[in-house]
Amino acid sequence: MVFLRAFIIGISIAAPVGPIGVLCIRRTLANGRAAGFFSGMGAASADMVYGAIAAFGLTAVTGLLVDNAFWLRIVGGLFLLYLGIKTFLEKPSDKPARAAQGNLLSMYTSTFFLTITNPMTILSFAAIFAGTMLGKDTGSPLIMVAGVFAGSAAWWLTLSFGVGILRDRLNQTHMAWINRISGAIIVVFGLYALLSGG
Repeated sequence: MVFLRAFIIGISIAAPVGPIGVLCIRRTLANGRAAGFFSGMGAASADMVYGAIAAFGLTAVTGLLVDNAFWLRIVGGLFLLYLGIKTFLEKPSDKPARAAQGNLLSMYTSTFFLTITNPMTILSFAAIFAGTMLGKDTGSPLIMVAGVFAGSAAWWLTLSFGVGILRDRLNQTHMAWINRISGAIIVVFGLYALLSGG
């Protein structure tokens, strides 16, 4: 079934712990499950865009992304550095915060931006689609795209709700260390993106 295979692809692209995963975990712990989920949905939306490019065979768009991979990595790397430093320096509040609607939109947008500026994502989708021969299912690209989005969204929902269980057990000291460790990891990802940009 095309949808099921695309669903699994969506999970496999989203599941590896990278800067987005670290960011979503940290936001869930700091601001609640909704913050983590909306952050993840930004990544899922970007995955859907790249899944559509791979599924519909938009070679011109793929070529444009690959040709500009250097600048995309630079922009994405700088944004990761900004988020990492901001997270590292952020002081936990006395009470667990809840993300407001405006903040949720900002969290969604930031993770969408970070994911969409990673040109390797489109290459990953293209390789996985070719390897699983999804491209041979003619007339089903929309089902493939829907499956990718559903799989990615399911992963972020599971992650945010799972991490949210731990939230009430953490105190200010725990959160301070989580901010430092998360910030440091995100900075490392940012530096890696910048250094590998050439």
